[in-house]
Amino acid sequence: MVKELSELRTADVVIVGGGIIGLTIARALAKRGARDVVLIEKDQPGLEASWAAGGILGPQAEADQIDDFFRLACASRDLYSSFADSLKEETGMDVELDKTGTLYLGFTADDERELRQRYEWQASEGLPVEWLSRGEARKLEPNISRKTRCALRFPCDWQVENRRLAEALVKANEKLGVRLITECEVKALRAEDGRVAGVESSSGSISAPVVVLAAGAWTSLIPSTGTPLPKIDIEPVRGQMLCFEALPPIAQHVLYSSWGYLVPRRDGRILAGSTTEFVGFDKDVTIDGVSEIRAMALEIAPLLDDSPLIDSWSGLRPCAQDGLPVLGPHEELEGLFYATAHYRNGILLAPITGELIADVVTGLPASPLIDAFSPNRF
Repeated sequence: MVKELSELRTADVVIVGGGIIGLTIARALAKRGARDVVLIEKDQPGLEASWAAGGILGPQAEADQIDDFFRLACASRDLYSSFADSLKEETGMDVELDKTGTLYLGFTADDERELRQRYEWQASEGLPVEWLSRGEARKLEPNISRKTRCALRFPCDWQVENRRLAEALVKANEKLGVRLITECEVKALRAEDGRVAGVESSSGSISAPVVVLAAGAWTSLIPSTGTPLPKIDIEPVRGQMLCFEALPPIAQHVLYSSWGYLVPRRDGRILAGSTTEFVGFDKDVTIDGVSEIRAMALEIAPLLDDSPLIDSWSGLRPCAQDGLPVLGPHEELEGLFYATAHYRNGILLAPITGELIADVVTGLPASPLIDAFSPNRF
């Protein structure tokens, strides 16, 4: 892993941001034969929103209709098996892709009505979804609350160990020859005569005809010298998480309610989340946040009351004005590409984002999947 920019003065592509999105794009470009890819990260790769996430790959559990975002999310989920397999071949690392599925629990009459509507439209579209009675749900997961009235099972909504995924992507990029610059802050984008010229950083400048902004919640803080950057506001949204130790494990599926979710890991940890807080760049874990998440977790699985709380953290999810990702080239500045604002779905959307951005950067025809998320919509 390169630590300094001192000997680097030029690149073919500079990627700003070393979360799972930036790492996936770098890897996809390198696998397409891009020779001189440089990724610049202000800290260490994968330690911001990517580290704080729950790793849920659940487009169906939260969807109320088929729209452009749902198509994008499902397309990315469907890439995950090959994505995980190829990373294991490249690095020897198992990213713990768990295909047990997701249960969405209903506790009230309102929950039951909402789940019935979700079941009916997804079943009518031929999507994999199962309606479960209380007894059927508790047969699959005996430790869920006795207050459960019904549940939906989504057999294709999975989970991945996001921290292992970040580590595997770093290792894959290093093997592919991507130059990873860590602990280096990009101060400005250099732009001249309507096109990208490179970046200015805390460690010096680097010239490049292509820059991909994948800096998550920090994307909007990067100014431009010369040609002004298009105004795209990406706001940080804090999400707090708790981690319980549950040995022996108390669940196999990802467990949802209308209030939050539990994610069981192979090592006996149970992740519980998450809050949605517009508090700027404040990453504090709060008493109120912990109390809210703990109450949600105990509603789903009361047995957790006997499980020690072993960790807590928060992350800053990047959210655009309309809540949708920002993907692709900007028409006002040649050579500038965006891959940001994935909000609560960065881990889920990583494989498809890598493919779509690598395609457009290398001059392949853009997929129709990317059209609705263009930065030019603002």
